[in-house]
Amino acid sequence: MKLELERRALRFRHPLQTSYGELCERELIVVSLTDEEGAVGYGEAAPLEPYDGVSVKRTQTALEGYAPVIAAARGLNGAQLIDACRRVDDLPAALAAIDLALWDRGGRIGGTSVAAMLTDDPAAEVPVNATLASLDRAGVADEAAAAVDAGFRCVKLKVGIGDDAGRVAATRAAIGPKVALRLDANGAWDVEQAVRAIETLAPSGLELVEEPVHGLHGVREVRERVAVRVAIDETAAEHGALGAGVADAVCLKISRCGGIAATIAAATLVRASGAEAYIASTYDGPLGVAAGVHVAAALASRGPVPHCGLATLALFQGLADPLPARDGHIAVPTGGGLGVDPY
Repeated sequence: MKLELERRALRFRHPLQTSYGELCERELIVVSLTDEEGAVGYGEAAPLEPYDGVSVKRTQTALEGYAPVIAAARGLNGAQLIDACRRVDDLPAALAAIDLALWDRGGRIGGTSVAAMLTDDPAAEVPVNATLASLDRAGVADEAAAAVDAGFRCVKLKVGIGDDAGRVAATRAAIGPKVALRLDANGAWDVEQAVRAIETLAPSGLELVEEPVHGLHGVREVRERVAVRVAIDETAAEHGALGAGVADAVCLKISRCGGIAATIAAATLVRASGAEAYIASTYDGPLGVAAGVHVAAALASRGPVPHCGLATLALFQGLADPLPARDGHIAVPTGGGLGVDPY
């Protein structure tokens, strides 16, 4: 089997401000796997160094290291091939790209969607939240109102980046009392700051606060001291975090987990701990978002899935969105494999 790589960049319509810095562009690596019969599958590596500490260069090096293993692999199934790559370089972002391409290739060959390969009864659509990016009260209120008009029943707002109280209040006023309001601090606070901030913002009615602090111990303490539900995101990468039961919900990322099968396994562990699991992109491209949609659809066959952070492709300039949100949901692609083509 032949592995090919291509680095591509997507530019955001407007710079995105987070607690870990401003994002203007998203660089990704698109991979293709072609077998001896000419069947092709596509995947995507989506490291985000300011967020997860993994650079595109580091990921490309890992993928280039997999090429000889993949070229020499004969008679190995997908899981065995992933294990062989892992022995070369155990980097989840790179393994995820190969994993996606294997699932996509298998689905394209059989004319079956990834979701249908994962479960006999996948959901037809996945509930998603809108992501609000404006840094001022008027701008975020306009974004929030537009999201509600478009049918979203959950909106997500970055906090820990200035005027949190004003922006949260403006968002709640714009969306009304029935739409869920989710905050994401990306670990901007320490424990005491997080407790004070959440207590200040709680009167606006919060669905949950994602990653108020980094680290299992800190998250546990914050959760014990506030009356708002707490989720982990970056902290989910810590050893033992998925089954620790320190949060009410866990945000899972395809790239961080190492692929589709690994994300399903992670969600199963999270649910066994008593927490909810939902899927989000790290501003992935279409292939990564599609993988997240398929995983969420498969998980929905085993129980309710909270709103997922997968409606992010519209944030990019000049990209035709193959997975648009309609009335707050993304329809699961029904074509073979991931159901989207490389961009």
